Amino acid sequence: MFRLDGKNAVVTGAGSGIGRAIAKTFAAQGARVFVLERDEDAGAQTAAAIASAGGQATVVACDVSDAASVDAAFAHVGARVAADAGRIDILVNNAGIAHIGTVTSTTEADLQRIYDVNVKGVYLCSKAAVPRMVDAGGGVILNLASIASLIGLLDRFAYSMSKGAVLTMTRSIAVDYIKQGIRCNCVCPARVHTPFVDGYLRDTYPGREAEMFRQLSEYQPIGRMAEPEEVAALALYLCSDEASFITGQAFPIDGGVLVF
Repeated sequence: MFRLDGKNAVVTGAGSGIGRAIAKTFAAQGARVFVLERDEDAGAQTAAAIASAGGQATVVACDVSDAASVDAAFAHVGARVAADAGRIDILVNNAGIAHIGTVTSTTEADLQRIYDVNVKGVYLCSKAAVPRMVDAGGGVILNLASIASLIGLLDRFAYSMSKGAVLTMTRSIAVDYIKQGIRCNCVCPARVHTPFVDGYLRDTYPGREAEMFRQLSEYQPIGRMAEPEEVAALALYLCSDEASFITGQAFPIDGGVLVF
């Protein structure tokens, strides 16, 4: 179950954190993974880790906020898979950035930066992938949203705006392309322990990292943050044939936040 043998998967922002975990998990289950990453060195590290475990991965430079960059990346991926009589089977829109602030403390530049990556990036990559999937008879798109899509979070105005848009884009794509064989879902994590979290604590709370890590962990009633591999496992299921009856849905992975 949950094998991806013979499938081609594009994962954006796969150079670290959740994206890297998804890329490695998909490759371990037989997929050929295309690592779309603005930081090519980070992407190369993901690809090397996959190769060392016996998997297949190709790094493709891509800035998801730039239309020309996205078009070039998908043209490259499309040519590579066509050369092997394949197709783009899976797109995971993982690339994203965070921001802390309220509506009054968020600058116009802050809002634009979050929009360009978290919203426009999902739009551009989906726009590039969907026609190719339609021509091939179907495919799967998985978007990384957040529990911020579902509830209000303190000091996350711009970030919540962007992830709310991801949720509604997910449902729109699912409705528009269900008859063309495309499924589209999103996952909504609570806090996930990634290098971003460690860097944020180091830069924002020097000398208090352990204390603040504990506070962030205890926000989840289960008492800890998620691990990237746990999000990757859910992503694997939703992109596998075993989830072929699921589309247009948001899946919280939140350690009990929405329950309590």
